[in-house]
Amino acid sequence: MNVDAFSGLVAGARFVPSPNCDARPVGMRPEVLIIHAISLPPGQFGGDAIEQLFCNALDWTAHPYYTQIRGLKVSAHLLIRRDGELLQFVPLHLRAWHAGQSLCEGRARVNDFSIGIELEGCDDAPFEEGQYAVLVELSRAIMRAYPQITPARIYGHSDISPGRKTDPGPYFDWTRYRAALAGPLAAAVERR
Repeated sequence: MNVDAFSGLVAGARFVPSPNCDARPVGMRPEVLIIHAISLPPGQFGGDAIEQLFCNALDWTAHPYYTQIRGLKVSAHLLIRRDGELLQFVPLHLRAWHAGQSLCEGRARVNDFSIGIELEGCDDAPFEEGQYAVLVELSRAIMRAYPQITPARIYGHSDISPGRKTDPGPYFDWTRYRAALAGPLAAAVERR
């Protein structure tokens, strides 16, 4: 897996362009990676609701929960579905609208200097094996493209918005993820 430096697109990802993005401030490049989790409706997997939300095409009447988020304009750079499918909504050199009010490494405006990856999931269920495999491969590709992002500069949404956000949630296995980033499996994946 590789990141094209010119387009900001990840090889192998299905590109679904979101209008919910803009240019980063002049001279700003990605420095941190933020891991999120999302399911729409909450706790339900599959379907196109996440894509529709990120592309401002969600039918607000399709589920009672959607009235709570009506008019929300958000995106992430990437989404890893339960089956391991990788979707990209925003080129990595652009600013996706994923972090909201947050603080990372003592700095506000986290969207300015971050890349956001969503995992299809929730606080009440474990993530799938394939999601971890894709996340590790993707994280390593991003770190190669943006060397300021290191394993120590990868955070959960809950880390940068404590009390406001809980994702990726208690079922996300940080120990497993970080070990895979540093381990021989990750190195083998990088050589492909």
